[in-house]
Amino acid sequence: MLFDFETLPVADRYKLVVSTVVPRPVAWVVSQDAEGVLNAAPYSFFNALTDDPVVVAIGVGPRPGGAGKDTLSNIRATGQFVVNLVSRANLQAMNVTAIDFPPEVDELAEAGLSTLPSHKVKPPRIAESPVALECETFQLIPVGHHTVVLGKVLAMHIADDAMLDVEKRYVDTPKLDLVGRMHGRGWYMLNDTRTEVPRIALKDWKGRP
Repeated sequence: MLFDFETLPVADRYKLVVSTVVPRPVAWVVSQDAEGVLNAAPYSFFNALTDDPVVVAIGVGPRPGGAGKDTLSNIRATGQFVVNLVSRANLQAMNVTAIDFPPEVDELAEAGLSTLPSHKVKPPRIAESPVALECETFQLIPVGHHTVVLGKVLAMHIADDAMLDVEKRYVDTPKLDLVGRMHGRGWYMLNDTRTEVPRIALKDWKGRP
């Protein structure tokens, strides 16, 4: 079935994309305004793009009524934020922070979450998250009614019990138990099923069976 995006309404394009480009990691972003008021919100238009420097991308759209989101306002004001990754254990708390609270409400407190100090940026990280990326703004790119936030990762925190070998940087990825965003308004992928498909070296390629 062909869908011509030049002729489709925005809502239809959105439904098709988020139902097929799955699973997507979730950026659980903690930011703060110039006065230090914290905000936490999840975004599934998110991924890591490069390794030198390490840059992550987050697509931040407007609120349902069209107003700008606190996350983007805070990043514009301070140039700093922390991306926390979402595990199965904090999936429900993440969902609470997705509620469209007014700016004066502390989403972290509403979700029963705690924070820990960051190392290189002012916004704290979520203590319950197994992975946190401390970021500074690399570039802000307007794309339609979204803004693509490119963040340069300055430091990274990984739960101690998820490190297999600190010196070799080996991470026990399954132990992180991270979730991925799926389709619809509330479907997520849990880390229960994995399939290993080893990469094939050119020297080993014998052609199609």
